[in-house]
Amino acid sequence: MARPGDVPVRQATALLLACALAPLLTLPLQPCAAQQPPSPGYYPSATLRSLAFSEAYRTLWGPQHQTLSPDGRSLTLWMDRSSGSGFKSARAYRSGYFGASVRVQPGYTAGVNTAFYLSNSEEYPGHHDEIDMELLGTVPGEPYTLQTNVYVRGSGDGTIVGREMRFHLWFDPTADFHHYAIIWNPDQILFLVDDVPIRRYERKTEATFPDREMWAYGSIWDASDWATDGGRYRVDYRYQPFVSRFADLKIGGCAADAPPQGCRPVPASPSGAALSPQQEAAMRWAQRNSMVYYYCLDSSRDRVLYPEC
Repeated sequence: MARPGDVPVRQATALLLACALAPLLTLPLQPCAAQQPPSPGYYPSATLRSLAFSEAYRTLWGPQHQTLSPDGRSLTLWMDRSSGSGFKSARAYRSGYFGASVRVQPGYTAGVNTAFYLSNSEEYPGHHDEIDMELLGTVPGEPYTLQTNVYVRGSGDGTIVGREMRFHLWFDPTADFHHYAIIWNPDQILFLVDDVPIRRYERKTEATFPDREMWAYGSIWDASDWATDGGRYRVDYRYQPFVSRFADLKIGGCAADAPPQGCRPVPASPSGAALSPQQEAAMRWAQRNSMVYYYCLDSSRDRVLYPEC
């Protein structure tokens, strides 16, 4: 979220009004930047150790646009007119915890997509699954958008059935690193920011839930066609290079090539799969105060494509 001093007076007034009304509304569409979420009471990121890049990941593309730290535990990616860059986990997984701390750059970043996600697009081209956390670039004075998305078994005919939920976060993602994580288990997907659950996507039917092996990825790339205000603002390479930093990489879960016996889902809470009351309260706070878009409430979407709504 842009710092209060960077937000125009009119927008700041709107934010304050939204914060004042938030307790009375079930689904406000403006974030409350001055507030902080309640403690979730459980911190799954603390249960896993940070990995050196070479332990879990490999460069996928744009190696000339990557710089690895001397200790091998953080990676800088950048994009210019010639290329972006990306990395991919060395192993595929059937479920697990996947997290990375990310810091993006301030200024004009419209059209730039910094992503940490799960996918099997190379294994199943045109018919793949994907679970996304994407920081979508912006113009000065406007906040970054965190887009979460679930994409199940692409049709191969050009139809994209995305399940987006978007947030304007309660902090400035350019000022410091924050930890973005996905817990993917057989019955639900949980999206977390600094261990605060912001979204839960549950298995409703086989057709609406990804259950094939996936790899973890990180990348920076040009998404001008849609990333910022539906493509209204595009990447302006006068501001290149665009830099994103990844650190505190964490993976824990069931590798696709490991014996299934004894491979247990990563617990989403102290008790297992169900979120604790504290986590539920933190998630309600995040959605009430920071959520700015939810596909199930979009009347322009064809409801036939989204039976889970």
